[in-house]
Formats: sequence, C-alpha cells, structure tokens
Amino acid sequence: MKKIVSKDLDFDSQLEDILSLDRGIPSDIGETVKNIIEDVKDNGDAAVIKLTNRLDNNNLGLNDLLVTTEEIEAATKDISNELKEAIQLSHDRVTAYHKKQMPSDLSYKDDLGIELGFFWNSIESAGVYVPGGTASYPSSVIMNAVPAKVAGVEKIIMVTPANAGAINPLVLYAAKISGVDKIFKIGGAQAVAALAYGTKAIDTVDVIVGPGNAYVAEAKKIVYGDVGIDMVAGPSEILVIADKNQEARNIAADLISQAEHDISAQSIFVTDAMTLADEVELEVAEQLANLPRKEIAAKSWSDNGAIIVVENIDEAIKVSNKFAPEHLELMVDNAKSYLKKIKNAGAVFLGAYTPEAIGDYIAGPSHVLPTSKAAKYSSGLSVFDFLKRTSIAECSSENLNQIGPAAKEIAVNEGLDGHARSIDYRLTKK
Repeated sequence: MKKIVSKDLDFDSQLEDILSLDRGIPSDIGETVKNIIEDVKDNGDAAVIKLTNRLDNNNLGLNDLLVTTEEIEAATKDISNELKEAIQLSHDRVTAYHKKQMPSDLSYKDDLGIELGFFWNSIESAGVYVPGGTASYPSSVIMNAVPAKVAGVEKIIMVTPANAGAINPLVLYAAKISGVDKIFKIGGAQAVAALAYGTKAIDTVDVIVGPGNAYVAEAKKIVYGDVGIDMVAGPSEILVIADKNQEARNIAADLISQAEHDISAQSIFVTDAMTLADEVELEVAEQLANLPRKEIAAKSWSDNGAIIVVENIDEAIKVSNKFAPEHLELMVDNAKSYLKKIKNAGAVFLGAYTPEAIGDYIAGPSHVLPTSKAAKYSSGLSVFDFLKRTSIAECSSENLNQIGPAAKEIAVNEGLDGHARSIDYRLTKK
C-alpha cells in the first residue's frame, strides 16, 4: 500500500505510479479465447459441452444444459423467507429506479413545417452472463436482467457456470423473479460465443451484458460488432474521499469491501486530514486480521491500495477525476455541494451513511459500472443499453422545395450524383 502526500515534491510522479499500476490483468489470453470462440462457431453444442465439462468441473450432456422449471423449483424451495424477501426488495427497488430512466418518443414540426423526431424500441433479445463458482451472486442477476426487462426486451437468456452440475439456488431465485426466460449451465468464453453466434440448443442474442473473469471480458471484446455488449469490465475499484469528521472504522470497512473481491481490485483513500489517514491505515490492518477473505483483501490492499493526503476536498476531487473510479464515496460535510465538480465516476455515494455496498444490493441503480478509467467516457448499465433510438423525418412537396436544393448542392459537391438526382427528380420545376 502506498501513502503519498500532495505537499511532496515528487507527488505527481508518485500519483502517476498508482494511476498506471498493472493490476494483474492477463494480456496473453487473446489467442486462447479466439480458439474457443472459433471452436463454438464451428462445432456448436459439442464444443460448448466439451469446454464446459473440461473447464467448469462438470459432466453435462446436451439435455443437461438448459435449467428446467422443475430444477428451479426444487433448488429454490428451501430458501429462507428472509432471503427471499431481501432479494425481492432488491428487485423491486432496481425495477422502480430503472422505470424512471425510460425515455419518451419525440415528434415536432420545425419552423418550415417539416416533421422531425425519434422513437425508441427495445432490443429483441439479451444475454446475461452471471459469474459462478466462488463469485456466484444473485445481485448480478438482478442488476443485469431487470434493466433489460424494464426496457421491454422480449427474450432474456442467462448463462452461468454450474459447479458439479448445480447452480446457486439464490441465483436461480433471482432469475425467476427477474423475468429471465432461459438459463443455461455454461460459462466462460464458450458461453459468450454461444450467445453471440448461437447453437442448436442455445439461442443467439442481440446484446450480451454482465461481469465475468478475464476470459469472459476478452470474449466480449472479440464478439463485439457481431453483437452488442455493455462494457469490457476490469477488476473492481473504490475511491473514498473523507474529511476529518468521518470515522476511520467505516472508511476502512468500505476500502476492504472492494479489496475482498479480487487480488486485482483497487481501493484508494483520499483525505485532507493526516491524522485520519494514519487512523485508517491502522484500522484497515486490524479489520483485515479477522476477515474471512483476508488473503485476497490483504494482497489487493498491499499491491494496489493507496492513501493520498491532499490540502483540501477540492484537490481530492481533482485526484478522483484522474482515477475515474468505478465507485466514488464522498464522505464529507455537505457532500451534495461537490457533485458538479465530479467529472469521472461510475457511481457516487454521498455522505457518511451511504456505503458502496448499499449500491451493490439494494439502492436502485445497477451495480454494473465502468472500470479501468472507462468512467471518463462511459456510464453504468441502464435501460439505454437495451434500447435503440430511431430518427424520423417527413417532408411535404413544399418542404422539399425549401431545403432540397441545398442538399442537392452538397451531394453534387461530394461527387454523389445519385443522391443529387433522388432529390432533383422530386423538386417542383418552375
């Protein structure tokens, strides 16, 4: 873990070292993933089954890939009422939030009386990738499937790796209440390929969303263009900005909440109070000592974490904008007053009582957010990832005579005579 102070003469170079950290993201898996995708394209279900059994500790046949209604009911019947109610609350809040995002169609006449506007359509089918194994999260189902459902997607196909033929019951329950139409027991690059190109058993989709490991991310990158994707996600990130009035215990817990995800995750703490910086450093060490995932979190913190001490909160926000973090916690007095200064962040959590973890499960916005500085140019998952906007225009004969000659001039200048004629033939000749 690095600790740097903005007063130091070499602060800028030290900050750049943290910004450019290699967080263990594999760069040599491209050829392996390409081969997997080509195998699925050439051999369909046979390749999917072969790869699934070899890579995911399964022994599945063709008839085992699709999760049946009976399997879902059997797997979910013993889930406690408390857990069902918690997942339902998450589902309902995420649904309500995303309904607020739904845009309206627009139609208007401009000063010449030309009808202009646009209308929205949902994408017809979506594939939702849900990680399995040690990272088997029902929250991932809700945060990916619900925005698609709210947008009006007609067919939602979920893929998730099975472990010895079984899927986490909570994942199945979340899929059931979120409106997922089919669930397949497949994961990895082969699942992405199957969704992108289809097999006899597995439906092709128009867009693929959801987090996954480096192989899944690479596969999404390769199939993009043949299908849409939400983003290429990297390891999780959090940046916490806090002033002297905040509790070190809470800050440390929030930093650890991301560090426990993955050894490649990154947790950054920025403050204008040196005393608080020292307290948080000690508190992180104490909390790591009794954390069940302490080996993962400790390595993430030691390799990728940092404490940055600055002069004031405005400077802290400038530092944050350089990181463009996936999650930004603004634990300062009058936090909302700083919002307009935040240029780059996947999601912002305001005040002392809004830990990032509340956004992971129950706040409302999707927790699928841009990582690796992608918040500089992209946004978190929303209904807009499942919608298409189509523009409309309608001219009368009079309208065309008003604007057609200018369009014809541009077409001729560009050397596109066919374009010019398509306008000219319709113009009223005097």
